[in-house]
Amino acid sequence: METLSVHGFGFTIGAMGLQGRFPFRRGLPGHQQGRTYTQPEHLRLALEQLGPTFVKLGQLLSTRSDLLPSEYTVELAKLQDDTAAVPTYVILEALTEEVGDPGVFDRFDDEPLASASIGQAHTANLAGTEVVVKVRRPGAVETVRADLEILQNLAVTAARHSEVARGYDVIGIAHDFSTTLLAELDYLAEAHNAERFATSFADDPHVQIPAVLWEATTSRVLTLQRVHGLKIDDVAALDAAGIDRRELAARATGMLCQMVFEDGFFHADPHPGNFFVAPDGSLAVIDFGMVGELDDALREHLVALLVPLLRGDLDRTTEAMLDLVGNPPGVDREALRAGLQPLVERFGGVPLADLALTGLITDVLALVRRHQLRLPTDLALLFKMLLMAEGLGRRLDPEFQLSSVVAPYAERLALRRHSPDAMVDRILHVARDLLDAGAQAPGSVRGLAEVLERGGFDVSLRSTDLHQIVREADRIGDRVIAGLVAAALIDGVGHIVAASTGRGKLLQGPLVVAGAGALGVLGTYLARSSRHARTVRTQRAQAPVSQRAPRRPLSRS
Repeated sequence: METLSVHGFGFTIGAMGLQGRFPFRRGLPGHQQGRTYTQPEHLRLALEQLGPTFVKLGQLLSTRSDLLPSEYTVELAKLQDDTAAVPTYVILEALTEEVGDPGVFDRFDDEPLASASIGQAHTANLAGTEVVVKVRRPGAVETVRADLEILQNLAVTAARHSEVARGYDVIGIAHDFSTTLLAELDYLAEAHNAERFATSFADDPHVQIPAVLWEATTSRVLTLQRVHGLKIDDVAALDAAGIDRRELAARATGMLCQMVFEDGFFHADPHPGNFFVAPDGSLAVIDFGMVGELDDALREHLVALLVPLLRGDLDRTTEAMLDLVGNPPGVDREALRAGLQPLVERFGGVPLADLALTGLITDVLALVRRHQLRLPTDLALLFKMLLMAEGLGRRLDPEFQLSSVVAPYAERLALRRHSPDAMVDRILHVARDLLDAGAQAPGSVRGLAEVLERGGFDVSLRSTDLHQIVREADRIGDRVIAGLVAAALIDGVGHIVAASTGRGKLLQGPLVVAGAGALGVLGTYLARSSRHARTVRTQRAQAPVSQRAPRRPLSRS
């Protein structure tokens, strides 16, 4: 708390109910006298002073543009996880414990290639192959676990005392961070990530993923083939080597798009230090500790948001945004709809290839922060990765537009969502849900019968409501019948299509189209009926009390 107070973050002390216990000072011991630091700089300095785990927290927060404004994420991205090197004999002792004998390496350099809070990297030779060996520091697990326990306790306290902290789900954020950092302690996970990327790009001669040398890899030691090349942001060196930077920008961002839209598994930290360019222009990628995964459900949510937004459909865009953030309780839907309206007006009707993608992402993130919503972690990583990809492309080619690279992948994804196979899958899914609901209905009916057998219940009605109840009953009956017909149609089409073989497969397309058309008609009827019912209820609720008939108790048994 003292560190936060020194750096001007007294509001966090208030949020945790600890007002008055810590001094609030502006001094910055050891820093430039007379200089005024911005609040983002204060946060970065505070995290550096708190230690390695909190530096990692800041690095993670730099990827969460849905939680922090850009001036904070940019500043936190400057956090460097550099610490004093561990003596080489300590590293060799760890190697002995893990791989049996450091002599397995033909050569092991004493001078570390890099030294961070969790691990230290050395270059070496193994069976004639030049490698990089990353070894986890002694005591790193214990230190991280102790810091994470403190962080989670602070999150619980903050959520207990602050409405804002609860709105941002600081407990969930602390849990996600703990999960991410604990996974980073296990080098086997990073090794498997590297192998997964290597498999995805095995047939692409323009992408190099370093091989894992499993004979010298454990949860504490990671040994990868060393890659060489020019840093991807060294423009002068690239020009001197005759590398076409425009083509390189398209290739690098295309690789990232393939990870996202084709493989659903992507490198979540594409900063220039993780990319090298070989003399032939091929790309080498390193550092696979931070990755994101885009499963089918998350892809569906993304397409469901993007399509109505580009079509200018505000209502569907609002519903898709709520689905994307998990429909949290307490969200002001009308305020969210009003917030989305400028986005729909700005981007509606714009071709995907001409879309200002980073502008759209930035606006969506600002909207999420304003309404205290929380994106799924992998989606937040994806947005951050796309923003970094655009910056990388612009560094190589000032005229680069990320949307021109993303458009073909996104269009194929949208087409797959509306393919006959995908429609059949959704129809069968809806059919299963309807059948499950039907299976549960008898229990509900039995429960109602038991209530009636125990003496019934009392209902208060206005006499003028009786005609309305009759009309509502008629409409409900029509909607139930339409729903049953829809369920039967879904089930029938699903079974016919699923069972089609030979020539029957030729009918899949027409059956799906016909079924979808019929469902569309029934769905339109049900939607209009529901909308009419809501309108009537709203009008009645808004009517003056004097216009409402008095209630008279009516006992039913």
